[in-house]
Formats: sequence, structure tokens, C-alpha cells
Amino acid sequence: MKLTWLGHSAFLLENGDAQVLIDPFLSGNPAASAQADQFSPQTILLTHAHNDHVGDTVEIAKRSGATTISTFELGEYLESQGVNANYGNHGGTLKFDGGTAKIVPAWHTSSYSTPEGVVAPGVPAGLVVRFGGKTIYFAGDTCLFGDMALIGEEGLDIAVIPIGDHFTMGPTDAVRALKLLKPSVAIPCHYNTFPPIKQDAQAFAREAQEKAGVKVEALNPGATYTAE
Repeated sequence: MKLTWLGHSAFLLENGDAQVLIDPFLSGNPAASAQADQFSPQTILLTHAHNDHVGDTVEIAKRSGATTISTFELGEYLESQGVNANYGNHGGTLKFDGGTAKIVPAWHTSSYSTPEGVVAPGVPAGLVVRFGGKTIYFAGDTCLFGDMALIGEEGLDIAVIPIGDHFTMGPTDAVRALKLLKPSVAIPCHYNTFPPIKQDAQAFAREAQEKAGVKVEALNPGATYTAE
């Protein structure tokens, strides 16, 4: 199973011919390592409705026929845009080609802005994804919260967590989150895209190893982590 960071909170999961995009904010993303037209996934997973996470979802899904998985309100909006949407809510597990995604809580906000105004108001989420024989937690945008300990009980191989601060938890709270999540490996995201979320990922990696005992793979945009 391969996980590629595309920049910001966008990721690509690959296992054989199965491809899954997560939060594909590529167009307009100064940290993006690829363009939207390079991808034809079977599935797109979304943590919440903010524009820097939904990104190119509608264009990619309509072109490729991908199914999108999201929370309810966001899924209804995507469906109205002609996207094949499968939507649930916290606690629900949704199946997709090659795996499953369990929708879990996150503490943040969630809305999608269009020229006509804000649509798809709803709740943010994290996703516990089982794919390619691995369990990967995509925290989405969130602060630290105590129920991450329950998410850790899912048996996480990889935890993908934000460290940017300002809009999400920063490095110090992300280390505390790893103590609750107990993954085998952590991958930081949602940092260095814009000036307010500039962080030193290598410093975070050292602190995570020292204080939480968790190995951090601090990828560059476009780099791939292979889970054996």
C-alpha cells in the first residue's frame, strides 16, 4: 500500500490498480505536487467541506466516475453537482472499492463557499480508512481532543495529522494527539501551504519520537510512503 502526499491535506492511496484520493485540493494550492487532470481514482474521501479540502473533487469525480465519500450535508451538495456521492455520518462505516472508511469526529468547522454564497454547512470529520491491509487515520482539520484515545483503539498503522496551528492543532498538541492515537507511523500535513501555518516538520518529528515514541515520516509534497 502506497501513500503519497500531494501537498496541504491532499493524499493519494494506491494498492494495485485501486486508487483513492483524499481531500484533493490541487488547483490553487501553492504546495500541490500534481494537477487534478493527472488523477482518475475510483474513490474520493473528504473530511469536511472547506474549499481547501473539497478542492477539485467535482471535476475529478465527474470526469473519472469516482464515488465520493463524505458526511451527509457535503454529500448532498456534491450529489446536486452531478457527482456519485455516498454519504454518512459519525460512527458509520462506508464501503468503497478496495476498502472502507469509518467516519469519526473532528473539532473544526465545515462549509463550502461558492460565488452564490456558503453551501453544505455541516460537521467536520476524521476518517479511519482500511485499505491495502492497513488502517490509516486521516484526522482532517481538528484540534486535540480526548476521544482520540478511542480512535487509537482502532489499531492504527498510520496517523495523518495536521500540525500547522492557527486553524488546527499545532506541533505541541499534535505530539499529545500521538500519545492517544498510538500509531506505528505518523505523517504530518496541513502545514507550510500558506504563511499562517508555517512549521518545521523535522522538529515535530524529533519531538514526536522523544515524547510520544512515534516515528514520523515528514514527506515532501509528491513523496510516497510505502507501508509494508
